[in-house]
Amino acid sequence: MPNTASDRTIAPLETPRLGEPYLLTPGPLTTAYEVKEAMLRDWGSWDGDFRAMTARLRRDLLDIAGDTKGEFDCVPMQGSGSFSVEAMLGSFVPKDGKVLVLMNGAYGKRIAQTLTYLGRDHVTIDKGDYMPPRGPEVAAALDADPDITHVVVVHCETSSGILNPLKEISDTVYSRGRKLLVDSMSAFGAVPAGINDFRYEAIVSSANKCIEGVPGFGFVIARKGELEAAKGRSHSLSLDVHAQWDYMNKTGQWRFTPPTHVVAAFLEALRLHREDGGVAGRGARYARNRDVMVAGMREAGFETLLADQWLSPIIVTFFSPAHPAFAFDRFYDLMKDKGFIIYPGKLTVVDSFRVGCIGRMDEHVMRRVVAAARESLNEMGVDSAAPPAVALEERRRLAA
Repeated sequence: MPNTASDRTIAPLETPRLGEPYLLTPGPLTTAYEVKEAMLRDWGSWDGDFRAMTARLRRDLLDIAGDTKGEFDCVPMQGSGSFSVEAMLGSFVPKDGKVLVLMNGAYGKRIAQTLTYLGRDHVTIDKGDYMPPRGPEVAAALDADPDITHVVVVHCETSSGILNPLKEISDTVYSRGRKLLVDSMSAFGAVPAGINDFRYEAIVSSANKCIEGVPGFGFVIARKGELEAAKGRSHSLSLDVHAQWDYMNKTGQWRFTPPTHVVAAFLEALRLHREDGGVAGRGARYARNRDVMVAGMREAGFETLLADQWLSPIIVTFFSPAHPAFAFDRFYDLMKDKGFIIYPGKLTVVDSFRVGCIGRMDEHVMRRVVAAARESLNEMGVDSAAPPAVALEERRRLAA
């Protein structure tokens, strides 16, 4: 991990004006006051001003994706990120298609579960919590099963914090003549995910992740040819990406009541994203947050789930200490009392917790996070943050 610079080199971001705790989660996350402030006005969902806001939102997201040739379009969808993932799967995978799901955590498993609900044939490569799927094993699966039409992968698997190697996966998928669909929920906007970074047919994300908006809608960025082919394919009235796209292009409106205040907040978040230096600038701040926080937590005795090469700049998973006085619920409450809301773990073999690196915060905040973790351990009477031996053995065995 890169060396950290001194506090003097980077001016701190404004602390939350309302005094709320920092959300060290992968979304919802801590937002700028200007984003919150944008929600103070009411907007008419059919009014021309709001239609112009929707059009600007779509253009700005296509700009982030790097669509300079007009080959893609952006379709915002009401609901949480999982709504948009289901919309993508139900709209772009034909009823007689077959999907290879690349899994290494809870959100890959959710994709497989969604496909079961949709009645879409699918198979999986499950890498567990420690490792990403790699090109050669994807190639072997595709070569062994010519019926597979699509591959679906989570860009950043936030249940573990793994940043999956999308370029390698994409090159493999298209070398075998298949199509790639990407859940970039917690990566788009801070990790390269544009159409020139790796090839895909569609990618989804949501308002409350790396763009630093608030929850309320997701969005699908897809090739226009795939959008046209999706007509009549969806299992759902409200999750039909083609119908939403067609209606928006004809009327400028959302088919059903849009989250007007969330859209207004998102436009302000997009402005701040540009001010932050776009994908590169936002990603650099998050990576800096990760590096400072991980270095401090390791110095305090905590162990990360992942090796450095797979650590995303989005969220980091730590093993819980083996000390008998450590209890996550108590640790959580002590951290919250100090102004930080952390995330419980989602591992199945050993106990863990997660600390997010995204949102309106910087390395100065992350140093305070480390200090709060140290203080919380002291208050609990925990003099060692070392994990149980089984955790380290499991990591060694599965990451080999």
